Amino acid sequence: MKLARRKRNMALITMTPLVDVMMILLVFFMVTSTYLDLDMMPMVQSEAEGVAAPSGPTPTLLIRIAASGEARMRGRPLTAQTLATALQAQPRARVLILPSGGANVQGLVSAIETATKAGAENLRVVRLEASE
Repeated sequence: MKLARRKRNMALITMTPLVDVMMILLVFFMVTSTYLDLDMMPMVQSEAEGVAAPSGPTPTLLIRIAASGEARMRGRPLTAQTLATALQAQPRARVLILPSGGANVQGLVSAIETATKAGAENLRVVRLEASE
């Protein structure tokens, strides 16, 4: 007598547990990660925007240089003329220039040159270091 073996059903891999695990990982990494938002730094709005500079400590202006070489202040793109106007409105302001990792040198040099021609005396180039 010949015994017939039954075919085993192949185990199906369902996607539901995988989606659940991915959702848990996503929430975990979102909760535990830190965000670097430089716009949260206390900056002084220029008088050109309708707000008078506060008395007391010297105001600080943060200028970011994008990878394309474009200068930005408070998320707005700056031309050489608007940068010079903003710096002339606050002659004693501390100017911090933050180039992005892929910023070209010409954009950085142009921003420094425009700032010095506008009369900025306290000018620094800032580089962010990765925390260990």
